[in-house]
Amino acid sequence: MDTPLSPPSNTQSIISPINLILFALLLTLVYLRLRPKPPPTLSKAPPPIVFRTFTPPMLKPYNGENKMPVYLAVNGKVFDVSNGRNFYGPGGPYENFAGRDASRGLACGSFDEDMLTKDLEGPLDDLKGLGEEEWEAMRGWEERFQEKYLVVGKLVAVGDSEATKEGS
Repeated sequence: MDTPLSPPSNTQSIISPINLILFALLLTLVYLRLRPKPPPTLSKAPPPIVFRTFTPPMLKPYNGENKMPVYLAVNGKVFDVSNGRNFYGPGGPYENFAGRDASRGLACGSFDEDMLTKDLEGPLDDLKGLGEEEWEAMRGWEERFQEKYLVVGKLVAVGDSEATKEGS
């Protein structure tokens, strides 16, 4: 006899509640994985720093007070040490050097006020009287600053031809 085979009566449907839940979960995971992500937001860039020529009176306001950056000079180079504000800014152990030429003080390992040039309108400290060890110490500080901080300018005496060009 040729009777067609009928499907077994105990077959399960592929469309069951658990399968629908699993399928919905799969679609949700695929969507979460492939959905477009918002573009990353970049932090605001710091304002550009222009290399300039400073005289001691022009450098003095850059001592970290009144929300100003902290600059100091070593061997004629002016460094922006604002990232080290805890050390060089107001209340820090090196605060005497902020906004000043710190060459002699760093070379001698002294934070005393008398290591700084008193007359800001006069000539720059020529660093005469420093011994070889002190010159080496100052070069070490200069190298350390160059590795860690930006050079933002150079220090020249008041009345120097470069200072008058910068001011005009």
